[in-house]
Amino acid sequence: MKFLDLCKVYVRSGGGGSGAVSFRREKFIEFGGPDGGDGGRGGDVWAEAVDGLNTLIDFRYQQHFFARSGQPGMGRQRTGKNGEDIVLKVPVGTEILDEDQETVIADLTELGQRVLLAKGGNGGWGNLRFKTSTNQGPRRANPGQEGVERTLWLRLKLIADAGLLGLPNAGKSTFLAATSNARPKIADYPFTTLHPNLGVVGIDGSEFVVADIPGLIEGAHEGRGLGDQFLGHVERCKVLLHLIDGTSEDVVEDLRTILTELEAYSPELAAKPRVTALNKIDALDDEERAEKLAALEAATGKPVLGMSGVSREGLDDVLRTVRRRVLGAKQAEAAQAADDTSWTP
Repeated sequence: MKFLDLCKVYVRSGGGGSGAVSFRREKFIEFGGPDGGDGGRGGDVWAEAVDGLNTLIDFRYQQHFFARSGQPGMGRQRTGKNGEDIVLKVPVGTEILDEDQETVIADLTELGQRVLLAKGGNGGWGNLRFKTSTNQGPRRANPGQEGVERTLWLRLKLIADAGLLGLPNAGKSTFLAATSNARPKIADYPFTTLHPNLGVVGIDGSEFVVADIPGLIEGAHEGRGLGDQFLGHVERCKVLLHLIDGTSEDVVEDLRTILTELEAYSPELAAKPRVTALNKIDALDDEERAEKLAALEAATGKPVLGMSGVSREGLDDVLRTVRRRVLGAKQAEAAQAADDTSWTP
């Protein structure tokens, strides 16, 4: 299945049916009068987060969604049928943006969450509604309200606990394949990963979700390489795991390149908790390991872990550190949510 995380859709709610102008005329009925019914209500357009989807590829082949209009009213006080609603089924984690691609209309982060995109028009009143003591034979009825037409953007941001960052060929896909059942493409050339991958990682009886995104290069925020469009998939992550290629000549420069791109994309993303790990240490001798780990610790001011996705050396320590950070972030969010709900005016 092809991965698609941004698409444009056109939605239109149904218009309301017009009211009817009708009079009761039956043989042997002494008193007639107006009996025109109301028009039916137009259908709404909804968006709903459903399970089993992880891409917006369905909207690649259908971009227009029009709800049905309500039927007109009829005589004998009969109301027209309401138009059927339309529901856009999207993956959990989908943002719905206005046509300017900046105004966020809704953010569907929970399964079953629904949002109204376009409300259907109300049906018009029939002439029965206009009957009064002084106007017992009204010959007027209201037209139905028109539907709402909108152009929207759907942007998918994968929901994961931890996100992998690094330059191309830093070993992110190898790490994901070694720690989960995910099978991303692995090769010895840059930009092997062309779209994000998700994997469920388990350590010491607990599990968390890891997202792997295509590698960043210097100038990615200016559109170089694959750009920074995939960084949106790690915005929701609680912890970032930054992998650095141990075989690189200047590991500190590699570190600063990624941090610069994070700052250029979003200061909030750059401020997220981050675990830094020197990858591919199986290709280094003891002296090179110590030298590069010390250089990275001096640059970051924090401990740096060593690991290898191929030999699995140090892999469990990295996973335990990430899991500990994820649990800490979840507990902090829960405590903040409890404080917000405890206050009452």
